[in-house]
Amino acid sequence: MYFIEPFILYALTAPLRAKRTLAMAQFESKLLDFVFISFCFSFLILMMPIRSVAILENPNAGKGSTGKLAVWLSNELVKRSIDAVIFKDPWPENFEPYSDIWLIGGDGTINYFINHYPNCNKPIALFKGGTGNDFAWKLYGDRTDAEQLQQVLNATPKWIDAAKFNDTLFINCLGVGFDGEIINSMKAIRFLGGHLGYLLAVVLKIFSFREYSFHIKTIDETWNDEFLLAMVVNSSRAGGGFFIAPDASITDGKLDMVLCKKLPLFKRLKYLPVIKKGNHMQLPFVIHRLQEKFIIQCEKEMAIQIDGELRYAKELLVEVLPAKFLFRY
Repeated sequence: MYFIEPFILYALTAPLRAKRTLAMAQFESKLLDFVFISFCFSFLILMMPIRSVAILENPNAGKGSTGKLAVWLSNELVKRSIDAVIFKDPWPENFEPYSDIWLIGGDGTINYFINHYPNCNKPIALFKGGTGNDFAWKLYGDRTDAEQLQQVLNATPKWIDAAKFNDTLFINCLGVGFDGEIINSMKAIRFLGGHLGYLLAVVLKIFSFREYSFHIKTIDETWNDEFLLAMVVNSSRAGGGFFIAPDASITDGKLDMVLCKKLPLFKRLKYLPVIKKGNHMQLPFVIHRLQEKFIIQCEKEMAIQIDGELRYAKELLVEVLPAKFLFRY
């Protein structure tokens, strides 16, 4: 009986199928054409070899050490008969002559790039040259420059997610309140560099920071509370080595929100090493949600950290941008 039922249903719906209008048929034809063209375009991009590379250097990143790496990369490409041009300041208006774009810098550099070239569909690579290099770590781990170069040269481009808060794009993480105040201590971070500078700023701020009230909404939940930490991340690491959301994916079409409730000073000090290692997700005062969109309302205009850069806002609409940029990794 169950085997016969599909055939009966097919027979009963025959008159409906016969009544399809010409407009419906044309729409289906156009839809199939669009799908086919999109598939061909994506296939061509993914199979695109590296023919010519625009190397974008951020001279302000990594204490000015990006220049040597840019020259080295250019020389390595020339050895492989691949054209390369180094851009320092300014960067080009567009990248039409180039097959690939290689950035040298940290999270701030990639943040600058995606906000100035939001519609870029060229394959991108990010070489470590910044203070924290958290997003580069997500893509390439702890590989040396030579190892990363080989990985990039052999990699097939892959689409990865980005995100947006209000009208500003980010690709690694966003932090409100405590994390924003850390970036206000930028001099200490930049002077010492990377993880050490960030860690010092965190320790100093732990003693003086006061939690603020937030109204936070997802599609099916709401929180009204004081939080020490309110972060929405696309990737897993921030601050040059703090695993805020250790299992976060850059290809799942979602963002991870991590909230830490109000804590007394001794618990802040106790759990700092735990958060650094990413072992905090099951703690009773930590809230973790995976969603496509978050609305955060602060009690006042507050410091916002996006990819290590400082912004200010009182209300934030944070949403994922699935498969936004193409990376070789």
